Amino acid sequence: MPKKVMQLKYLTGAVLPAMMCTLLWGSAFPFIKIGYKAFQITGPFSQILFAGLRFSLAGLLVLLFQSCRTGKLPFPPRGSRFSVLRLGLILTAAQYLFFYLGLANTTGVRGSIIQGTGAFLTVILAHFLFGGDDSITAGKAVGCIVGFTGVVLINLNGAGGSFSFQGEGLMFIATAMFSVGSILSKGVTKTVEPFCASGWQLFTGGLVLIVIGLLGSGHLAPTGLASWGIFLYLAALSSVAFTIWTILLQKFPAGKVAVFNFLTPVFGVLLSALMLKESLSGWKTSAALVLVCAGIILVNHTGISSVGKHPKHTSKKEMNS
Repeated sequence: MPKKVMQLKYLTGAVLPAMMCTLLWGSAFPFIKIGYKAFQITGPFSQILFAGLRFSLAGLLVLLFQSCRTGKLPFPPRGSRFSVLRLGLILTAAQYLFFYLGLANTTGVRGSIIQGTGAFLTVILAHFLFGGDDSITAGKAVGCIVGFTGVVLINLNGAGGSFSFQGEGLMFIATAMFSVGSILSKGVTKTVEPFCASGWQLFTGGLVLIVIGLLGSGHLAPTGLASWGIFLYLAALSSVAFTIWTILLQKFPAGKVAVFNFLTPVFGVLLSALMLKESLSGWKTSAALVLVCAGIILVNHTGISSVGKHPKHTSKKEMNS
């Protein structure tokens, strides 16, 4: 197949869907902040309860959609059910336990840029676990260094204060959970259909968060109909974005998919500044954003330029399904 045709298929099959995922995830930053106010959420366990209800509903939406498509409720194969449960515990429960708590103690701008480091971590993990197209090249290594420099810069007393473990630290942990979950997801979809895997991991992970929130006496106090509109949007964006991301991880090398996550901080910063009136706080925030984007573009350049060369992709190590 001609190289240009291959590149066009890569654009429509990978680039555009990944861009939509990151746009949705980027919009979550300001909407979560708005949701905290709409539901009068102040304590950590109320934040966790809010997250649990959101992701459980998102999982149900995916499972309902797949049921309408196939005419039956999707269930993972018996031998893969533990893997799907583990995926839900890491990719949904653990990630968003730290994400919601961390975002409550930092700005949407800083949080969205920090989350962009997940792309770098996924590239590194994919190198050791899969190899082949996922191997780290000189260009990828330079890109990771450039991008991470931007993340360090944003935490040097820029954009809303200095580094704190309760805010930026927890956001870093959440990002690590996303990267590990993305790698596990690629292994799970070897035996589980993507809609089924995405739906059940969101639902089970959400249930864990609901239990934690209720045990901590978390509660929600919606202020009106608009608050439920925000809640439904957050659930819908998760169901769409996670399902598409899972499909992309099934079809393409994990490292090539992960690098598109550079758009999450771009969209997150711009939407947070627009919707929350958060300041970009001068040259440090702008420079950090440029470095993060430049780093991921360097990593992504290798992936795009190799399309059409038909590289042989072999795994160094298959993930347990």
